[in-house]
Amino acid sequence: MEMESATQQKESGIFASAWGWLRVFPCSLKAKVTNITKSIKKLGQDDPRRVTHSLKVGLALTLVSLLYYARPLYDSFGVSGMWAVLTVVVVFEFTVGATLSKGLNRGFATLIAGALGVGAQHTAILCGDKGEPIVLGILVFILAAASTFTRFFPRMKARYDYGILIFILTFSMVAVSGYRVDELLVLAHQRLSTILVGGAACTVISIFVCPVWAGEDLHKLIASNLENLACYFEGFGDEYFQVNKSEEGGDVTKKDKSFLRKYKSVLNSKTQEDNLANFARWEPGHGKFRLRHPWQQYLKIGAFARQCAYQIEALNGCIDSRIQVPQEIQSKIQESCENISSESSKTLKALASSIKKMTDPSPANSHIEASKKAVKDLEIALKEASLNTLDLQAIVPAATVASTLIEIVKCIEKISGSVTDLSNRAHFKEVEPNVSPEGKASHLLHRGSVNPVLDGDSNHVVITIDEETVDSPETEKNQNLKAPNPGKRVPV
Repeated sequence: MEMESATQQKESGIFASAWGWLRVFPCSLKAKVTNITKSIKKLGQDDPRRVTHSLKVGLALTLVSLLYYARPLYDSFGVSGMWAVLTVVVVFEFTVGATLSKGLNRGFATLIAGALGVGAQHTAILCGDKGEPIVLGILVFILAAASTFTRFFPRMKARYDYGILIFILTFSMVAVSGYRVDELLVLAHQRLSTILVGGAACTVISIFVCPVWAGEDLHKLIASNLENLACYFEGFGDEYFQVNKSEEGGDVTKKDKSFLRKYKSVLNSKTQEDNLANFARWEPGHGKFRLRHPWQQYLKIGAFARQCAYQIEALNGCIDSRIQVPQEIQSKIQESCENISSESSKTLKALASSIKKMTDPSPANSHIEASKKAVKDLEIALKEASLNTLDLQAIVPAATVASTLIEIVKCIEKISGSVTDLSNRAHFKEVEPNVSPEGKASHLLHRGSVNPVLDGDSNHVVITIDEETVDSPETEKNQNLKAPNPGKRVPV
């Protein structure tokens, strides 16, 4: 009886759990579908080009599939038409540069490897039936080993890694399959033709249908990184000294501190920058970017920006630190620190704007000079504070902040120099100085001095006419009129 009751309880527990799972299943399924829908929507809204790219890939696959669907094309290419489909799948990338990189690598690697494979086959035939497989095996071993070794060179791996893989694959297939296939040239011709058709379809659609340029993305990424650094410096001064005051007074003001984290995106951008620069080299001239645009210079700017971001990481640690700076020291260095922070922000914003608009970065020079002056003031203030303070440990936090800010100014100066090099190599347009109407009027008024005076007790006004040193429309208009000599006093 006890065993039967235990069995019944076990069965009832299983049924109860199953019934409970069935009851909550519709709600959990609905929640999962809702989350997936939101994720898909957010992914498309973050970058609508992703949706466009998906449609472009579908279009390219549909077009090359005609090699299989259309009977005349199938009779010409046969089952090798499937290589066109495979080419589209593996070659079509998000950016034009990445697509061209893979397409050209695959095309040239297939062509060269196919030719070498056919040559290896004919060479092996000369060695007779027994020597043919031995020669083919030796040739496959040598070329595969040598090609694999070249992949370890950084330059080769960055640009031609995919091409080397396709070269090894194609040569091995042609050389090995040629031992059993009689019509090797026909097979190689069909495969090469279909691969070229697939690559051409990818290239044309990628360039002419809503193109996504890797160079343009790199250009925007570098400018955005500089803006993120500028956002940090824009609020650092107020944030740092407010934190110290809050710790002393106990009044903590809550506000949005997202600007303190924006620089972190710069620390993790190296891989993205390298990939975009590599793909940008393959792209033709487009928009504001000529054929041989100095993409390598963007990597230098990015490297200096990351150095600055690492300094900011150390500076951010001073904000999070609980070590308090004495009020007397803080009051001496606050103005200089805030000036450095403000001018650094203005410099980075001016450089980012220069990159975005592709204009001369000279407007940033005045902010760099101002930040250097603020650095000198900070050094003087720090020396005075150290002389007036007996406790050297009290000045260590302030000295840490000061030294970090000084290194940041040096790093920003390097960024400015790299942007200037980029503007010279990329032929950024010059910025025309804006002259206000008041400035123009002032320029006209300073062509001569007009001094009305009263001559004795008479009612006449005597005006002294100075010599004109600048040509003006008025002088050109009245050049045929007889004018009084300079210095002559004319009664009016």
